[in-house]
Amino acid sequence: MTQSEFPAHGKKTTDAPDTPTEPARARPSSLRDCAIDVKSSTSEPLSDNSIARRHAAMSSNPLPHPPRGIDRSRKTRDESPPYDNFHGTGCLGSGHPPSGHENAQSLEHTTMSARDHIRKTDELADRPGESRPVRRVLVFTIVAVALLMMSVDSTIVATALHSLQHGLQTSIIWAGWTITAYSFGFVLMLPISGRLSERYGRRRVFLGSLIAFTAASLCCGLVDNIYLLIALRAVQAAGGAGFTPSATGIIVDHFGEERDRAVSLFGSIFPTGAMIGPIFGGLFVSYWTWRGVFFVNVPIGVAVVVLALRYIPPDRPRIGGAHLRMDGTGMALLGAGLLAGMLAASYLGETNAHAWSPAFVAPLVIAIVTLWAFFRHINRSVHPFIAPRLIHGPGFGAVNLVNALYGGVTTGVVTLIPLYAANRYGINALDSGMLLIAQGAAAIILSIVATFALRRTGYRLPLYVGSAIIAAGILLLALSPAGGITPYAWLAGSAFLVGAGRGAINPASRNAGLQLAPDHSSTLAALRSMFLQIGTIVAISIATAIIASSDDAGGMQAWVYASAALLLIVTLPLITRIPEYHGSW
Repeated sequence: MTQSEFPAHGKKTTDAPDTPTEPARARPSSLRDCAIDVKSSTSEPLSDNSIARRHAAMSSNPLPHPPRGIDRSRKTRDESPPYDNFHGTGCLGSGHPPSGHENAQSLEHTTMSARDHIRKTDELADRPGESRPVRRVLVFTIVAVALLMMSVDSTIVATALHSLQHGLQTSIIWAGWTITAYSFGFVLMLPISGRLSERYGRRRVFLGSLIAFTAASLCCGLVDNIYLLIALRAVQAAGGAGFTPSATGIIVDHFGEERDRAVSLFGSIFPTGAMIGPIFGGLFVSYWTWRGVFFVNVPIGVAVVVLALRYIPPDRPRIGGAHLRMDGTGMALLGAGLLAGMLAASYLGETNAHAWSPAFVAPLVIAIVTLWAFFRHINRSVHPFIAPRLIHGPGFGAVNLVNALYGGVTTGVVTLIPLYAANRYGINALDSGMLLIAQGAAAIILSIVATFALRRTGYRLPLYVGSAIIAAGILLLALSPAGGITPYAWLAGSAFLVGAGRGAINPASRNAGLQLAPDHSSTLAALRSMFLQIGTIVAISIATAIIASSDDAGGMQAWVYASAALLLIVTLPLITRIPEYHGSW
Protein backbone atom coordinates (compact mmCIF):
# COMPACT_ATOMS: atom_id res chain seq x y z
CA MET A 1 0.00 0.00 0.00
CA THR A 2 1.39 3.40 -0.95
CA GLN A 3 1.08 6.72 0.84
CA SER A 4 -1.20 8.03 -1.91
CA GLU A 5 -3.80 5.44 -0.98
CA PHE A 6 -4.44 7.11 2.39
CA PRO A 7 -6.44 10.29 3.11
CA ALA A 8 -4.63 13.52 2.46
CA HIS A 9 -4.68 14.55 6.12
CA GLY A 10 -2.50 11.69 7.32
CA LYS A 11 0.12 9.24 6.21
CA LYS A 12 1.01 5.69 7.03
CA THR A 13 3.14 5.30 10.15
CA THR A 14 5.16 2.16 10.50
CA ASP A 15 7.03 2.84 13.74
CA ALA A 16 4.80 4.02 16.56
CA PRO A 17 6.36 4.63 19.99
CA ASP A 18 5.96 1.79 22.46
CA THR A 19 4.62 4.10 25.18
CA PRO A 20 2.52 6.95 23.82
CA THR A 21 2.56 10.20 25.73
CA GLU A 22 -1.25 10.17 25.84
CA PRO A 23 -3.64 7.20 25.85
CA ALA A 24 -4.93 6.42 22.37
CA ARG A 25 -8.62 6.98 21.86
CA ALA A 26 -10.75 3.85 21.49
CA ARG A 27 -12.05 2.83 18.12
CA PRO A 28 -15.69 3.88 17.70
CA SER A 29 -18.06 0.92 17.51
CA SER A 30 -20.46 2.56 15.10
CA LEU A 31 -21.10 5.60 12.95
CA ARG A 32 -23.06 7.11 15.86
CA ASP A 33 -19.92 7.09 18.02
CA CYS A 34 -17.97 8.64 15.16
CA ALA A 35 -20.64 11.29 14.64
CA ILE A 36 -20.70 12.11 18.36
CA ASP A 37 -16.92 12.48 18.26
CA VAL A 38 -17.21 14.93 15.41
CA LYS A 39 -20.05 16.74 17.15
CA SER A 40 -17.89 17.34 20.19
CA SER A 41 -15.27 19.01 18.01
CA THR A 42 -17.57 21.16 15.87
CA SER A 43 -20.43 23.52 16.34
CA GLU A 44 -22.68 21.82 13.75
CA PRO A 45 -25.61 20.08 15.48
CA LEU A 46 -26.40 16.42 14.76
CA SER A 47 -29.79 15.12 15.87
CA ASP A 48 -30.38 11.57 17.12
CA ASN A 49 -32.77 10.92 14.23
CA SER A 50 -30.19 12.06 11.71
CA ILE A 51 -27.51 9.89 13.28
CA ALA A 52 -29.83 6.87 13.37
CA ARG A 53 -30.76 7.35 9.74
CA ARG A 54 -27.11 7.67 8.75
CA HIS A 55 -26.21 4.60 10.78
CA ALA A 56 -28.91 2.57 8.99
CA ALA A 57 -27.62 3.71 5.62
CA MET A 58 -24.06 2.79 6.59
CA SER A 59 -25.23 -0.69 7.67
CA SER A 60 -26.79 -1.47 4.30
CA ASN A 61 -24.43 0.49 2.04
CA PRO A 62 -20.66 0.52 2.40
CA LEU A 63 -18.96 3.87 2.17
CA PRO A 64 -18.37 4.75 -1.48
CA HIS A 65 -15.00 4.55 -3.16
CA PRO A 66 -12.84 2.80 -0.55
CA PRO A 67 -9.11 2.94 -1.35
CA ARG A 68 -7.89 0.04 -3.43
CA GLY A 69 -6.11 -2.72 -1.65
CA ILE A 70 -7.84 -2.22 1.70
CA ASP A 71 -9.42 -5.31 3.21
CA ARG A 72 -12.39 -4.22 5.31
CA SER A 73 -12.24 -7.37 7.39
CA ARG A 74 -8.74 -6.55 8.70
CA LYS A 75 -8.51 -4.18 11.66
CA THR A 76 -4.76 -3.81 11.94
CA ARG A 77 -3.13 -0.48 12.50
CA ASP A 78 -1.56 -0.45 9.06
CA GLU A 79 -4.62 -1.52 7.08
CA SER A 80 -7.73 0.18 8.45
CA PRO A 81 -10.69 1.56 6.52
CA PRO A 82 -10.48 5.23 5.56
CA TYR A 83 -13.21 6.18 8.03
CA ASP A 84 -11.12 4.71 10.86
CA ASN A 85 -8.45 7.36 10.17
CA PHE A 86 -4.88 6.75 9.18
CA HIS A 87 -3.73 4.97 12.37
CA GLY A 88 -6.80 2.74 12.87
CA THR A 89 -7.67 4.10 16.35
CA GLY A 90 -10.92 5.93 15.73
CA CYS A 91 -12.33 9.03 14.12
CA LEU A 92 -9.78 11.32 15.73
CA GLY A 93 -7.38 8.85 17.29
CA SER A 94 -3.78 8.17 16.37
CA GLY A 95 -0.94 6.03 17.47
CA HIS A 96 0.72 9.03 19.11
CA PRO A 97 -0.66 12.54 19.55
CA PRO A 98 0.45 15.33 17.24
CA SER A 99 1.11 18.70 18.71
CA GLY A 100 0.75 22.38 17.89
CA HIS A 101 -0.19 23.29 14.35
CA GLU A 102 -0.09 19.63 13.25
CA ASN A 103 -2.72 18.81 15.89
CA ALA A 104 -5.08 21.55 14.73
CA GLN A 105 -4.58 20.71 11.08
CA SER A 106 -5.20 17.00 11.71
CA LEU A 107 -8.35 17.76 13.68
CA GLU A 108 -9.67 20.05 10.94
CA HIS A 109 -9.00 17.54 8.17
CA THR A 110 -10.46 14.66 10.17
CA THR A 111 -13.61 16.65 10.93
CA MET A 112 -14.04 17.54 7.25
CA SER A 113 -13.54 13.89 6.30
CA ALA A 114 -16.14 12.69 8.79
CA ARG A 115 -18.61 15.33 7.59
CA ASP A 116 -18.00 14.22 4.00
CA HIS A 117 -18.71 10.59 4.89
CA ILE A 118 -21.90 11.60 6.73
CA ARG A 119 -23.04 13.65 3.73
CA LYS A 120 -22.49 10.66 1.46
CA THR A 121 -24.44 8.36 3.77
CA ASP A 122 -27.25 10.92 3.78
CA GLU A 123 -27.33 10.67 -0.01
CA LEU A 124 -27.42 6.87 0.22
CA ALA A 125 -30.21 6.93 2.78
CA ASP A 126 -32.30 9.33 0.68
CA ARG A 127 -31.72 7.48 -2.59
CA PRO A 128 -35.03 5.89 -3.61
CA GLY A 129 -35.19 2.10 -3.69
CA GLU A 130 -31.97 1.50 -1.73
CA SER A 131 -33.06 2.21 1.85
CA ARG A 132 -36.62 0.96 1.40
CA PRO A 133 -37.07 -2.46 3.02
CA VAL A 134 -37.80 -5.40 0.72
CA ARG A 135 -41.38 -6.68 1.03
CA ARG A 136 -40.32 -10.31 0.89
CA VAL A 137 -43.77 -11.94 0.92
CA LEU A 138 -44.93 -9.75 -1.94
CA VAL A 139 -41.73 -10.26 -3.93
CA PHE A 140 -41.94 -14.03 -3.47
CA THR A 141 -45.59 -13.98 -4.56
CA ILE A 142 -44.69 -12.07 -7.73
CA VAL A 143 -41.95 -14.49 -8.81
CA ALA A 144 -44.05 -17.48 -7.73
CA VAL A 145 -46.94 -16.40 -9.98
CA ALA A 146 -44.52 -16.05 -12.90
CA LEU A 147 -43.09 -19.53 -12.28
CA LEU A 148 -46.59 -20.98 -11.93
CA MET A 149 -47.63 -19.37 -15.23
CA MET A 150 -44.62 -20.92 -16.94
CA SER A 151 -45.18 -24.38 -15.44
CA VAL A 152 -48.88 -24.34 -16.38
CA ASP A 153 -47.99 -23.47 -19.96
CA SER A 154 -45.75 -26.51 -20.24
CA THR A 155 -48.74 -28.83 -19.77
CA ILE A 156 -51.85 -26.87 -20.74
CA VAL A 157 -51.22 -26.98 -24.51
CA ALA A 158 -51.22 -30.80 -24.63
CA THR A 159 -54.92 -30.91 -23.81
CA ALA A 160 -55.71 -28.53 -26.69
CA LEU A 161 -53.78 -30.35 -29.44
CA HIS A 162 -56.81 -32.00 -31.01
CA SER A 163 -58.80 -28.76 -31.08
CA LEU A 164 -55.74 -26.84 -32.30
CA GLN A 165 -55.19 -29.33 -35.11
CA HIS A 166 -58.70 -28.88 -36.45
CA GLY A 167 -58.74 -25.14 -35.84
CA LEU A 168 -55.64 -24.58 -37.95
CA GLN A 169 -56.44 -27.42 -40.37
CA THR A 170 -53.09 -29.13 -39.97
CA SER A 171 -51.78 -32.62 -39.18
CA ILE A 172 -51.26 -34.02 -35.71
CA ILE A 173 -47.50 -34.12 -36.37
CA TRP A 174 -47.31 -30.38 -36.94
CA ALA A 175 -49.66 -29.75 -34.01
CA GLY A 176 -47.30 -31.83 -31.85
CA TRP A 177 -44.42 -29.59 -32.88
CA THR A 178 -45.99 -26.77 -30.83
CA ILE A 179 -44.93 -28.80 -27.78
CA THR A 180 -41.59 -29.89 -29.22
CA ALA A 181 -40.64 -26.32 -30.20
CA TYR A 182 -41.41 -25.16 -26.65
CA SER A 183 -39.17 -27.87 -25.19
CA PHE A 184 -36.34 -27.03 -27.58
CA GLY A 185 -36.53 -23.29 -26.97
CA PHE A 186 -36.74 -23.76 -23.23
CA VAL A 187 -33.68 -26.00 -22.93
CA LEU A 188 -31.58 -23.94 -25.35
CA MET A 189 -32.29 -20.64 -23.59
CA LEU A 190 -31.83 -21.84 -20.01
CA PRO A 191 -28.02 -21.47 -19.80
CA ILE A 192 -28.14 -18.26 -21.86
CA SER A 193 -30.74 -16.69 -19.57
CA GLY A 194 -28.62 -17.58 -16.55
CA ARG A 195 -25.65 -15.81 -18.08
CA LEU A 196 -27.78 -12.81 -19.02
CA SER A 197 -29.06 -12.55 -15.45
CA GLU A 198 -25.53 -12.30 -14.10
CA ARG A 199 -24.43 -9.90 -16.82
CA TYR A 200 -27.34 -7.46 -16.92
CA GLY A 201 -29.10 -8.06 -13.59
CA ARG A 202 -31.75 -10.43 -12.31
CA ARG A 203 -34.58 -7.87 -12.25
CA ARG A 204 -33.93 -6.74 -15.82
CA VAL A 205 -33.88 -10.28 -17.17
CA PHE A 206 -36.96 -11.21 -15.13
CA LEU A 207 -38.91 -8.27 -16.57
CA GLY A 208 -37.62 -8.88 -20.08
CA SER A 209 -38.57 -12.55 -19.88
CA LEU A 210 -42.04 -11.66 -18.61
CA ILE A 211 -42.63 -9.21 -21.44
CA ALA A 212 -41.38 -11.67 -24.08
CA PHE A 213 -43.48 -14.51 -22.66
CA THR A 214 -46.64 -12.39 -22.41
CA ALA A 215 -46.28 -10.86 -25.87
CA ALA A 216 -45.60 -14.26 -27.44
CA SER A 217 -48.63 -15.74 -25.66
CA LEU A 218 -50.84 -13.00 -27.12
CA CYS A 219 -49.46 -13.60 -30.61
CA CYS A 220 -49.89 -17.38 -30.26
CA GLY A 221 -53.56 -16.87 -29.55
CA LEU A 222 -54.02 -14.63 -32.60
CA VAL A 223 -52.21 -16.59 -35.34
CA ASP A 224 -53.93 -18.62 -38.05
CA ASN A 225 -50.80 -20.37 -39.32
CA ILE A 226 -49.29 -23.49 -37.75
CA TYR A 227 -45.73 -22.64 -38.83
CA LEU A 228 -45.91 -19.19 -37.27
CA LEU A 229 -47.42 -20.71 -34.13
CA ILE A 230 -44.49 -23.11 -33.82
CA ALA A 231 -42.02 -20.22 -34.16
CA LEU A 232 -43.89 -18.17 -31.56
CA ARG A 233 -43.92 -21.12 -29.18
CA ALA A 234 -40.13 -21.14 -29.36
CA VAL A 235 -40.11 -17.41 -28.52
CA GLN A 236 -42.53 -18.05 -25.67
CA ALA A 237 -40.24 -20.78 -24.36
CA ALA A 238 -37.24 -18.43 -24.53
CA GLY A 239 -39.12 -16.00 -22.31
CA GLY A 240 -40.21 -18.73 -19.91
CA ALA A 241 -36.66 -20.04 -19.65
CA GLY A 242 -35.60 -16.75 -18.07
CA PHE A 243 -38.02 -17.02 -15.14
CA THR A 244 -36.27 -19.61 -12.97
CA PRO A 245 -32.67 -18.27 -13.20
CA SER A 246 -33.66 -14.63 -12.66
CA ALA A 247 -36.23 -15.43 -9.96
CA THR A 248 -33.69 -17.53 -8.06
CA GLY A 249 -31.17 -14.68 -8.28
CA ILE A 250 -33.74 -12.19 -6.96
CA ILE A 251 -34.47 -14.42 -3.97
CA VAL A 252 -30.78 -15.01 -3.23
CA ASP A 253 -29.95 -11.29 -3.48
CA HIS A 254 -32.74 -9.90 -1.30
CA PHE A 255 -33.95 -12.56 1.14
CA GLY A 256 -30.92 -12.78 3.43
CA GLU A 257 -30.94 -15.78 5.76
CA GLU A 258 -34.39 -16.83 4.53
CA ARG A 259 -33.26 -17.38 0.96
CA ASP A 260 -32.71 -21.12 1.42
CA ARG A 261 -36.34 -21.64 2.44
CA ALA A 262 -37.74 -19.31 -0.21
CA VAL A 263 -35.81 -21.09 -2.97
CA SER A 264 -36.89 -24.46 -1.57
CA LEU A 265 -40.54 -23.49 -1.83
CA PHE A 266 -40.11 -23.24 -5.60
CA GLY A 267 -40.38 -27.02 -5.50
CA SER A 268 -44.07 -26.77 -4.55
CA ILE A 269 -44.88 -24.43 -7.45
CA PHE A 270 -44.00 -26.65 -10.40
CA PRO A 271 -46.08 -29.68 -9.32
CA THR A 272 -49.01 -27.31 -8.80
CA GLY A 273 -48.67 -26.01 -12.35
CA ALA A 274 -48.34 -29.52 -13.75
CA MET A 275 -51.58 -30.53 -12.01
CA ILE A 276 -53.79 -27.57 -12.89
CA GLY A 277 -52.50 -27.13 -16.46
CA PRO A 278 -54.48 -30.02 -17.99
CA ILE A 279 -57.56 -29.07 -15.97
CA PHE A 280 -57.60 -25.47 -17.26
CA GLY A 281 -56.75 -26.67 -20.76
CA GLY A 282 -59.78 -28.95 -20.76
CA LEU A 283 -62.03 -26.16 -19.51
CA PHE A 284 -60.86 -23.71 -22.17
CA VAL A 285 -61.27 -26.23 -24.97
CA SER A 286 -64.69 -27.36 -23.74
CA TYR A 287 -66.26 -23.98 -22.98
CA TRP A 288 -64.25 -21.47 -25.02
CA THR A 289 -61.56 -22.10 -27.64
CA TRP A 290 -58.08 -23.57 -27.93
CA ARG A 291 -56.79 -20.00 -28.20
CA GLY A 292 -57.71 -19.55 -24.54
CA VAL A 293 -54.73 -21.66 -23.43
CA PHE A 294 -52.54 -18.80 -24.69
CA PHE A 295 -54.78 -15.80 -23.94
CA VAL A 296 -54.93 -16.74 -20.24
CA ASN A 297 -51.26 -15.73 -19.86
CA VAL A 298 -51.82 -12.16 -21.07
CA PRO A 299 -53.67 -10.54 -18.11
CA ILE A 300 -51.57 -12.51 -15.62
CA GLY A 301 -48.33 -11.49 -17.35
CA VAL A 302 -49.31 -7.81 -17.50
CA ALA A 303 -50.24 -7.80 -13.80
CA VAL A 304 -46.95 -9.47 -12.82
CA VAL A 305 -44.93 -6.97 -14.89
CA VAL A 306 -46.65 -4.01 -13.18
CA LEU A 307 -46.13 -5.47 -9.71
CA ALA A 308 -42.51 -6.40 -10.47
CA LEU A 309 -41.73 -2.86 -11.59
CA ARG A 310 -43.19 -1.52 -8.37
CA TYR A 311 -41.99 -3.95 -5.72
CA ILE A 312 -38.94 -5.92 -6.87
CA PRO A 313 -35.86 -3.93 -5.76
CA PRO A 314 -33.40 -2.66 -8.37
CA ASP A 315 -30.44 -4.85 -9.17
CA ARG A 316 -27.43 -4.37 -6.94
CA PRO A 317 -24.19 -3.22 -8.52
CA ARG A 318 -22.03 -6.28 -9.11
CA ILE A 319 -18.28 -6.08 -8.70
CA GLY A 320 -16.68 -6.89 -12.01
CA GLY A 321 -20.06 -7.19 -13.71
CA ALA A 322 -19.06 -4.71 -16.39
CA HIS A 323 -16.22 -7.04 -17.42
CA LEU A 324 -18.44 -10.16 -17.67
CA ARG A 325 -18.44 -11.16 -21.31
CA MET A 326 -21.13 -13.21 -22.99
CA ASP A 327 -18.79 -15.65 -24.85
CA GLY A 328 -20.66 -16.09 -28.13
CA THR A 329 -18.53 -19.06 -29.14
CA GLY A 330 -19.40 -20.98 -26.01
CA MET A 331 -23.11 -20.19 -26.37
CA ALA A 332 -23.13 -21.32 -30.01
CA LEU A 333 -21.34 -24.60 -29.25
CA LEU A 334 -23.58 -25.46 -26.31
CA GLY A 335 -26.72 -24.50 -28.22
CA ALA A 336 -25.75 -26.61 -31.24
CA GLY A 337 -24.87 -29.59 -29.04
CA LEU A 338 -28.12 -29.44 -27.07
CA LEU A 339 -30.24 -28.99 -30.20
CA ALA A 340 -28.59 -31.91 -32.00
CA GLY A 341 -28.88 -34.12 -28.93
CA MET A 342 -32.56 -33.29 -28.50
CA LEU A 343 -33.24 -34.05 -32.18
CA ALA A 344 -31.58 -37.43 -31.80
CA ALA A 345 -33.52 -38.19 -28.63
CA SER A 346 -36.78 -37.03 -30.19
CA TYR A 347 -36.28 -39.33 -33.18
CA LEU A 348 -36.06 -42.32 -30.84
CA GLY A 349 -39.59 -41.57 -29.67
CA GLU A 350 -41.03 -41.87 -33.16
CA THR A 351 -42.73 -44.98 -34.53
CA ASN A 352 -40.42 -47.44 -36.32
CA ALA A 353 -37.29 -45.58 -35.16
CA HIS A 354 -33.99 -47.44 -35.46
CA ALA A 355 -30.72 -46.76 -33.68
CA TRP A 356 -28.76 -47.21 -36.94
CA SER A 357 -30.90 -44.73 -38.89
CA PRO A 358 -29.07 -41.65 -40.26
CA ALA A 359 -31.85 -39.54 -38.71
CA PHE A 360 -30.52 -40.65 -35.32
CA VAL A 361 -26.81 -41.19 -35.95
CA ALA A 362 -26.15 -37.84 -37.68
CA PRO A 363 -27.53 -35.55 -34.95
CA LEU A 364 -25.99 -37.78 -32.26
CA VAL A 365 -22.51 -37.41 -33.80
CA ILE A 366 -23.00 -33.65 -34.16
CA ALA A 367 -24.07 -33.45 -30.52
CA ILE A 368 -21.02 -35.38 -29.30
CA VAL A 369 -18.55 -33.32 -31.37
CA THR A 370 -20.03 -29.92 -30.51
CA LEU A 371 -20.36 -30.68 -26.80
CA TRP A 372 -16.75 -31.91 -26.73
CA ALA A 373 -15.73 -28.65 -28.43
CA PHE A 374 -17.78 -26.71 -25.89
CA PHE A 375 -16.02 -28.25 -22.89
CA ARG A 376 -12.65 -27.79 -24.56
CA HIS A 377 -13.51 -24.13 -25.19
CA ILE A 378 -14.65 -23.27 -21.65
CA ASN A 379 -11.60 -24.98 -20.16
CA ARG A 380 -9.32 -22.75 -22.25
CA SER A 381 -11.33 -19.52 -22.32
CA VAL A 382 -10.46 -16.61 -20.03
CA HIS A 383 -14.14 -15.64 -19.79
CA PRO A 384 -16.07 -18.89 -20.38
CA PHE A 385 -19.80 -18.92 -21.00
CA ILE A 386 -20.19 -21.21 -17.99
CA ALA A 387 -17.37 -21.76 -15.53
CA PRO A 388 -16.29 -25.43 -15.86
CA ARG A 389 -16.38 -25.95 -12.09
CA LEU A 390 -20.11 -25.15 -12.05
CA ILE A 391 -20.69 -28.11 -14.39
CA HIS A 392 -18.31 -30.81 -13.21
CA GLY A 393 -16.31 -29.30 -10.33
CA PRO A 394 -16.21 -30.80 -6.81
CA GLY A 395 -19.75 -30.83 -5.43
CA PHE A 396 -21.31 -29.26 -8.51
CA GLY A 397 -20.89 -32.31 -10.75
CA ALA A 398 -22.59 -34.61 -8.24
CA VAL A 399 -25.47 -32.15 -7.78
CA ASN A 400 -26.02 -31.93 -11.55
CA LEU A 401 -26.06 -35.72 -11.93
CA VAL A 402 -28.52 -36.10 -9.05
CA ASN A 403 -30.79 -33.52 -10.68
CA ALA A 404 -30.64 -35.35 -14.03
CA LEU A 405 -31.28 -38.79 -12.52
CA TYR A 406 -33.58 -38.32 -9.54
CA GLY A 407 -35.21 -35.22 -10.96
CA GLY A 408 -35.22 -35.65 -14.75
CA VAL A 409 -35.61 -39.42 -15.06
CA THR A 410 -38.30 -39.41 -12.36
CA THR A 411 -40.21 -36.69 -14.22
CA GLY A 412 -40.07 -38.83 -17.36
CA VAL A 413 -41.44 -41.81 -15.44
CA VAL A 414 -44.30 -39.74 -14.03
CA THR A 415 -45.15 -38.28 -17.44
CA LEU A 416 -45.72 -41.78 -18.83
CA ILE A 417 -47.95 -43.00 -15.98
CA PRO A 418 -51.24 -42.22 -17.83
CA LEU A 419 -49.96 -44.10 -20.89
CA TYR A 420 -49.00 -47.03 -18.69
CA ALA A 421 -52.41 -47.10 -16.99
CA ALA A 422 -54.16 -47.18 -20.36
CA ASN A 423 -51.88 -49.75 -22.02
CA ARG A 424 -51.60 -52.26 -19.19
CA TYR A 425 -54.89 -51.92 -17.31
CA GLY A 426 -57.22 -50.29 -19.84
CA ILE A 427 -57.98 -47.32 -17.59
CA ASN A 428 -59.70 -44.46 -19.46
CA ALA A 429 -57.97 -41.16 -20.22
CA LEU A 430 -59.72 -39.12 -17.51
CA ASP A 431 -59.00 -41.56 -14.70
CA SER A 432 -55.42 -42.16 -15.83
CA GLY A 433 -54.81 -38.41 -15.92
CA MET A 434 -56.12 -38.11 -12.36
CA LEU A 435 -53.23 -40.34 -11.21
CA LEU A 436 -50.93 -37.36 -11.76
CA ILE A 437 -52.88 -35.42 -9.15
CA ALA A 438 -51.97 -38.02 -6.52
CA GLN A 439 -48.23 -37.70 -7.14
CA GLY A 440 -48.48 -33.90 -7.53
CA ALA A 441 -50.24 -33.48 -4.19
CA ALA A 442 -47.64 -35.66 -2.48
CA ALA A 443 -44.81 -33.66 -4.06
CA ILE A 444 -46.28 -30.36 -2.85
CA ILE A 445 -46.85 -31.54 0.72
CA LEU A 446 -43.46 -33.22 1.16
CA SER A 447 -41.64 -30.32 -0.49
CA ILE A 448 -43.07 -27.87 2.06
CA VAL A 449 -42.30 -30.20 4.98
CA ALA A 450 -38.75 -30.82 3.75
CA THR A 451 -38.20 -27.08 3.26
CA PHE A 452 -38.68 -26.28 6.94
CA ALA A 453 -36.74 -29.35 8.11
CA LEU A 454 -33.76 -28.84 5.79
CA ARG A 455 -31.66 -26.73 8.16
CA ARG A 456 -31.71 -29.54 10.71
CA THR A 457 -31.49 -32.55 8.40
CA GLY A 458 -28.85 -31.22 6.02
CA TYR A 459 -28.85 -32.25 2.37
CA ARG A 460 -27.84 -35.91 2.27
CA LEU A 461 -30.48 -37.39 4.58
CA PRO A 462 -33.53 -36.14 2.60
CA LEU A 463 -31.77 -37.09 -0.64
CA TYR A 464 -31.21 -40.66 0.58
CA VAL A 465 -34.73 -41.04 1.96
CA GLY A 466 -36.46 -39.34 -0.98
CA SER A 467 -34.48 -41.22 -3.61
CA ALA A 468 -35.20 -44.57 -1.93
CA ILE A 469 -38.91 -43.73 -1.82
CA ILE A 470 -38.86 -42.79 -5.53
CA ALA A 471 -37.17 -46.07 -6.44
CA ALA A 472 -39.69 -48.02 -4.33
CA GLY A 473 -42.62 -46.22 -5.93
CA ILE A 474 -41.36 -46.88 -9.47
CA LEU A 475 -40.74 -50.54 -8.65
CA LEU A 476 -44.30 -50.85 -7.33
CA LEU A 477 -45.56 -49.37 -10.59
CA ALA A 478 -43.81 -52.19 -12.45
CA LEU A 479 -45.28 -54.92 -10.23
CA SER A 480 -48.79 -56.31 -10.50
CA PRO A 481 -51.34 -55.36 -7.83
CA ALA A 482 -51.26 -57.60 -4.76
CA GLY A 483 -53.52 -58.31 -1.82
CA GLY A 484 -56.74 -57.79 -3.72
CA ILE A 485 -56.01 -54.12 -4.35
CA THR A 486 -57.59 -52.74 -7.51
CA PRO A 487 -55.22 -51.67 -10.31
CA TYR A 488 -56.29 -48.05 -10.00
CA ALA A 489 -55.66 -47.92 -6.24
CA TRP A 490 -52.32 -49.69 -6.74
CA LEU A 491 -51.21 -47.18 -9.36
CA ALA A 492 -52.46 -44.24 -7.30
CA GLY A 493 -50.53 -45.43 -4.23
CA SER A 494 -47.38 -46.02 -6.26
CA ALA A 495 -47.65 -42.59 -7.91
CA PHE A 496 -48.16 -41.02 -4.48
CA LEU A 497 -44.91 -42.61 -3.27
CA VAL A 498 -43.03 -41.29 -6.30
CA GLY A 499 -44.44 -37.81 -5.69
CA ALA A 500 -43.54 -37.96 -1.99
CA GLY A 501 -39.95 -38.86 -2.85
CA ARG A 502 -39.74 -36.02 -5.39
CA GLY A 503 -41.00 -33.56 -2.81
CA ALA A 504 -38.51 -34.79 -0.21
CA ILE A 505 -35.44 -34.32 -2.43
CA ASN A 506 -36.51 -31.03 -4.05
CA PRO A 507 -35.30 -28.53 -1.40
CA ALA A 508 -32.00 -30.34 -0.88
CA SER A 509 -31.24 -30.68 -4.59
CA ARG A 510 -31.93 -26.96 -5.12
CA ASN A 511 -29.86 -25.67 -2.20
CA ALA A 512 -26.90 -28.07 -2.43
CA GLY A 513 -25.43 -26.26 -5.43
CA LEU A 514 -26.58 -22.73 -4.57
CA GLN A 515 -24.89 -22.63 -1.17
CA LEU A 516 -21.54 -23.43 -2.82
CA ALA A 517 -21.65 -20.30 -5.02
CA PRO A 518 -24.50 -17.87 -4.19
CA ASP A 519 -23.02 -15.23 -6.50
CA HIS A 520 -23.69 -17.58 -9.43
CA SER A 521 -27.23 -18.41 -8.32
CA SER A 522 -28.80 -17.57 -11.70
CA THR A 523 -26.37 -19.76 -13.65
CA LEU A 524 -26.75 -22.61 -11.16
CA ALA A 525 -30.55 -22.41 -11.32
CA ALA A 526 -30.35 -22.50 -15.11
CA LEU A 527 -28.03 -25.52 -15.03
CA ARG A 528 -30.33 -27.34 -12.63
CA SER A 529 -33.33 -26.79 -14.89
CA MET A 530 -31.29 -27.78 -17.94
CA PHE A 531 -30.16 -31.08 -16.41
CA LEU A 532 -33.73 -31.78 -15.31
CA GLN A 533 -35.00 -31.21 -18.84
CA ILE A 534 -32.22 -33.31 -20.40
CA GLY A 535 -32.92 -36.19 -18.01
CA THR A 536 -36.64 -35.98 -18.77
CA ILE A 537 -36.22 -35.85 -22.55
CA VAL A 538 -33.73 -38.74 -22.62
CA ALA A 539 -35.89 -40.89 -20.33
CA ILE A 540 -39.08 -40.33 -22.33
CA SER A 541 -37.34 -40.83 -25.68
CA ILE A 542 -35.69 -44.11 -24.69
CA ALA A 543 -38.83 -45.41 -22.97
CA THR A 544 -41.15 -44.62 -25.87
CA ALA A 545 -38.69 -46.11 -28.37
CA ILE A 546 -38.61 -49.37 -26.40
CA ILE A 547 -42.37 -49.43 -25.88
CA ALA A 548 -43.09 -48.76 -29.56
CA SER A 549 -40.99 -51.75 -30.61
CA SER A 550 -43.00 -54.20 -28.49
CA ASP A 551 -46.30 -55.94 -29.22
CA ASP A 552 -47.18 -55.78 -25.51
CA ALA A 553 -46.80 -52.08 -24.72
CA GLY A 554 -48.04 -52.32 -21.14
CA GLY A 555 -45.81 -55.26 -20.23
CA MET A 556 -42.76 -53.66 -21.85
CA GLN A 557 -43.37 -50.39 -19.98
CA ALA A 558 -43.41 -52.35 -16.74
CA TRP A 559 -39.91 -53.63 -17.57
CA VAL A 560 -38.86 -50.06 -18.39
CA TYR A 561 -40.06 -48.96 -14.95
CA ALA A 562 -38.24 -51.85 -13.26
CA SER A 563 -35.03 -50.86 -15.07
CA ALA A 564 -35.46 -47.20 -14.02
CA ALA A 565 -35.91 -48.25 -10.38
CA LEU A 566 -32.76 -50.39 -10.58
CA LEU A 567 -30.82 -47.45 -12.06
CA LEU A 568 -31.83 -45.16 -9.20
CA ILE A 569 -30.89 -47.78 -6.60
CA VAL A 570 -27.48 -48.43 -8.17
CA THR A 571 -26.67 -44.70 -8.28
CA LEU A 572 -27.60 -44.00 -4.64
CA PRO A 573 -23.89 -43.86 -3.59
CA LEU A 574 -23.62 -40.73 -5.76
CA ILE A 575 -25.33 -38.85 -2.91
CA THR A 576 -22.20 -39.28 -0.75
CA ARG A 577 -20.51 -36.76 -3.06
CA ILE A 578 -23.16 -34.10 -2.41
CA PRO A 579 -21.71 -31.36 -0.17
CA GLU A 580 -23.30 -31.58 3.29
CA TYR A 581 -24.54 -28.45 4.99
CA HIS A 582 -26.76 -27.58 7.97
CA GLY A 583 -28.45 -24.27 8.71
CA SER A 584 -29.06 -21.26 6.47
CA TRP A 585 -26.47 -20.03 3.98
